Amino acid sequence: MSDMTKQTESTTNDAAPWRGNPVAVITGGSQGLGLALARGLAERGWSLVIDARSAEKLAAADYELSKLTTVVSITGDVTDDDHRAELAEAASNLGGASLLVNNASALGGSPMPTLADFPLPDLLTTFEVNVLAPIALAQLLLPQLREHGGEIVNISSDAAVEPYPGWGGYGASKAALDHASAILGLEEPKVRVWAVDPGDLRTQMHQDAFPGEDISDLPLPETVVPGFLRLLDERRPSGRYQAPDLLARVSEAPADAEVA
Repeated sequence: MSDMTKQTESTTNDAAPWRGNPVAVITGGSQGLGLALARGLAERGWSLVIDARSAEKLAAADYELSKLTTVVSITGDVTDDDHRAELAEAASNLGGASLLVNNASALGGSPMPTLADFPLPDLLTTFEVNVLAPIALAQLLLPQLREHGGEIVNISSDAAVEPYPGWGGYGASKAALDHASAILGLEEPKVRVWAVDPGDLRTQMHQDAFPGEDISDLPLPETVVPGFLRLLDERRPSGRYQAPDLLARVSEAPADAEVA
């Protein structure tokens, strides 16, 4: 995808928006964009399987979301084989996943190291979290996703396509995830696979990337959720998308447009 916005035609976009109570698996669902997406889906009646490494933050998210929908929260690390198996089993017990959101990510350090000084164990962890874990979880959930004609959302970044000093490990891992997403989208005609760049948001991860700096001018994660929901509604073909484009599509939609 030379322009990084070209969508493949491995799937069609004529399917109806999701209705009822489909199941979504969201990694890193206790805060930031993951929690914002979980809220948006919960308000539409989606059942949720969410995870996080912090039991305290996950419990708080579970308490909030369970007022809206069925939630299964599982504390753990996405790089752990047994934890990923638990997530897949939980989704199966709820009827099978229709959506996987690979949101959990690792920066590689705070402040972020240059490649010349990047500790190799930390670089390995960055790729394990940002590339290997999403692929491994997709492998486990693909039978469920195929059955439901579902979707995979892999959270990307502009660092995957633009070179920024200090972002070498994170950016390279997201570039690898983008490419894996594009290939998986071609290989899985029954499943839509989207790599989505949400843009710069006011999240803990972004604060960790710029320790000590004021990021209060950045938009909150909730502001991009309508774009993700529009992507789900339109069932767009597999490909790479950017939140500003999706949000523009929302703002251009008729006031009486049908939503799920």
